[in-house]
Amino acid sequence: MKTKLISLLTAIFLFAGLQSYACTNFLITKGASTDGSTMISYAADSHVLYGELYHWPAATYPEGTMMDVYEWDTGKYLGQIKQAAETYNVVGNMNEWQVGIGETTYGGIGELGKQSGAIMDYGSLIYIGLQRAKNAREAILTIGSLMEEYGYYSSGESFSISDPNEVWIMELIGKGEGYKGAVWVARRVPDGYICAHANQARITTFPLENGKTSISFDDRDKIYDADIECIYAADVISFAKEKGFYKGKDKDFSFSDVYAPVGFGGARFCEVRVWAMFNDVHSGMGQYTDYVKGHIEHNDKFADGSKNPNGFASNRMPLWIKPERKISVHDMMNFMRDHLEGTELDMTLDIGAGPFHSPYRWRPLTWQVDSVTYCNERATSTQQTGFSFVTHSRNWLPERIGGIIWWGVDDAASSVYMPLYSCMTRTPEKIAQGYGSMMEFVDDAGFWVFNQISNFAYTRYNLIHPEIEALQQATEKEFITMTPAMDDAAAGLYEENPFMAVVFLTDYSVSIANTTVLDWKDFYAYLFTKYMDGNVKEKQDVPEGYKYYVPKLKQPGYGEDWYKVIVGETGDHFKVIGSAH
Repeated sequence: MKTKLISLLTAIFLFAGLQSYACTNFLITKGASTDGSTMISYAADSHVLYGELYHWPAATYPEGTMMDVYEWDTGKYLGQIKQAAETYNVVGNMNEWQVGIGETTYGGIGELGKQSGAIMDYGSLIYIGLQRAKNAREAILTIGSLMEEYGYYSSGESFSISDPNEVWIMELIGKGEGYKGAVWVARRVPDGYICAHANQARITTFPLENGKTSISFDDRDKIYDADIECIYAADVISFAKEKGFYKGKDKDFSFSDVYAPVGFGGARFCEVRVWAMFNDVHSGMGQYTDYVKGHIEHNDKFADGSKNPNGFASNRMPLWIKPERKISVHDMMNFMRDHLEGTELDMTLDIGAGPFHSPYRWRPLTWQVDSVTYCNERATSTQQTGFSFVTHSRNWLPERIGGIIWWGVDDAASSVYMPLYSCMTRTPEKIAQGYGSMMEFVDDAGFWVFNQISNFAYTRYNLIHPEIEALQQATEKEFITMTPAMDDAAAGLYEENPFMAVVFLTDYSVSIANTTVLDWKDFYAYLFTKYMDGNVKEKQDVPEGYKYYVPKLKQPGYGEDWYKVIVGETGDHFKVIGSAH
């Protein structure tokens, strides 16, 4: 039974799931950050998702109000739920109380992905949760209660949930037909540690209810006790036993290994992104290289020497690690730009990188030659990103001022993270929801501006991308340098007039985003002019006595390494007759 299930899930990851389930989250606790903030990152990776900034204003509602729920991925109407008496301002995936939520989809056991009559899809849980929660624990309470009351519509999900003081990872999967709701586990990341997930469930064993540090959701009245660091659905284990997914002892139960066992695709395409980030901040990750290349072991014992009575994967990475250095908000931005550089899986070095060392591979993710299946690497930074962000929650500032969502559109490697304060009450026009769409080109919409830049860079990556990266890094460093001054100004204003402080930060955020998009629209014009037609042109001053002067021209060609590849493949086919050997 278990072997067949692992094979089935591996096939799903290889040939279907990774086409649509492709997001990455990094989670940073206060003690692991350079400034004492909490941070989470998220890349919404989908080939058909238009990158735009969502906004829900704060509101109050009379008792009895109902709200419509639409599936986030498709816009399909799912039903109605009771509206909260009060909702909070939400910008993107962060609210005015500095709560942030990100996600990655892992799918899991197929039969649990359908539940007739369910209303709450994963996207609605995120955005409704943000509208109703003042802290991470309240978000978990809200999400758990909504699934319990209205059913869970989607497949397996991992959520990152943060507030100014805590960071949690929550993993859930539906119960399938004939049942209502979901089974799930939420764990608080220990302070000083970091966590990550990328389309593979990662919570394995967890502390069972003891009333002190771990509770089931049946004891949700204790959820705000400071010592509680694990919360789970009361039937998360019993349901697995009822369905025949698990027969072992409760203490040995592993959420991931039962509901979403890791296979080749889960390791090579998903866990590899977790490993790449961990590897940047910890020297001991080399021991997991074989694992993330897809070599899954099922030894009698785990790496720590403990017994493995259920035959689970025994060489998995830890759920969280303690980094060897503190992590800054700019580090987080750059983690999202990783293409496995500096590792043996470096996407700029294999034959697929072409003559210009591109770290991008066009889909499908896998292909066959002579009935043998092969794959491309799947790195954190990818061409199909709709939008991505880094949330920045800072508890030393007033609640409405401390939250910034550093937000960008398209491929993170070619985009800019713009500082948007989560209290802002209107969205910048150039990135606003509805300003353009996936099939409606608007030449000054942020999504289309940055897509023009990235797609042009893909044509000759090693020539064009360095210019993009230089401007990107300089721009973000300038934003980061400006932030303390904006914080101080807003905090001073907040003491006298909280409303005007929000207006001030709204105006700043809107101006920053609109200006950035227009500046990069001009930057695209510069890049296209300089690099079109395979040339590299530089403008020259017109000397005295000339009406005009042609630009300086370079034609770098393909590079010696690629010319050697051509000769190796074609021999003398292109040889100029009479040239020396």
